[in-house]
Amino acid sequence: MPRSKIAGIGMYVPKNVFTNQDMTRFMETSDEWIQERTGIKERRFADRKGETTTTMGVEAATIAIERAGITPQDIDFIIFATLSPDYYFPGCGVLVQRAMKMKEIGALDVRNQCSGFVYALSVGDQFIRSGMYKNILVIGSEKHSFGLDFTTRGRNVSVIFGDGAGAVVLQPTEDANQGILSTHLHSDGEAAEILAMYNPGTHANHWVEQKFADFDEAEMGQMFMSHQMIDNAQNFPFMDGPSVFKKAVVKFPEVIMEALHQNGYQPSDINMLIPHQANLRISQFVQQKMGLRDDQVYNNIQKYGNITAASIPIALCEAWEAGKVKDGDLVCLAAFGSGFTWASALLKW
Repeated sequence: MPRSKIAGIGMYVPKNVFTNQDMTRFMETSDEWIQERTGIKERRFADRKGETTTTMGVEAATIAIERAGITPQDIDFIIFATLSPDYYFPGCGVLVQRAMKMKEIGALDVRNQCSGFVYALSVGDQFIRSGMYKNILVIGSEKHSFGLDFTTRGRNVSVIFGDGAGAVVLQPTEDANQGILSTHLHSDGEAAEILAMYNPGTHANHWVEQKFADFDEAEMGQMFMSHQMIDNAQNFPFMDGPSVFKKAVVKFPEVIMEALHQNGYQPSDINMLIPHQANLRISQFVQQKMGLRDDQVYNNIQKYGNITAASIPIALCEAWEAGKVKDGDLVCLAAFGSGFTWASALLKW
């Protein structure tokens, strides 16, 4: 059975840089406050018009396809991971197919938020292993900036996120020293509402009332979207940061060790760990807990913020372009996010 390998990788980030100081124009915050809690110094925001989750995905995909030595016509399946699609429906996968003038191939959208890229990579890996497809385009792309609350009320969430896209092309390989060794996917929905965007949605506020009655959400009524929801700022993401942190620092090491143990490795064998860029403090905690050196972990949240499904492919692309990921290296990808979902992938580059 062939393995799947990353044959090409690309990334795109918008030109608009917003420093922590820039964020003080919109809300009461400071560079010191943001860096202390997240490690973030700046992030990129897409143009309000012209740049979308899809267009950024196409930019990254174009580079990945070229580096794989193929053309868009050679792609036979698309997997697109995002929590910020252009439309509520249809998904971004078909928009990529249209924009890149591909054949009438299948397109799958993955909604696993911060774990989305690793989940998408796992799905693509299985298709390659089964022999069903030969050139799979996997994209993680986010345009968070259009849906954030840029006021002091929303600063705990809004200072964290940025925009951008990353993409890879998966192809089969018979080389025993190359490719994806294994992927590992998990979820626990018990605390789904502590990191979520409730509205618009079809829940009719049932879960919101049950889990967060003290938020006075019931007054919003039974509508999909209402003026009252907007007036009450109920159309923005909600996050209980400390609770997310506590869960992440447990599940990150667990899922990394799961991948290592299944393949007969130890943390010291890792050449490069690419964690989802959720919070620099989480990455530092995981690094310390696993006894990894600085040169074994790649972080770029300082300059891009959290780009959810795009953070891992962007970080992986940067690390590879900088020569920090080389042929034969043991690379581990790991993510944790809303759902909760968490995942890892172990590969030989």
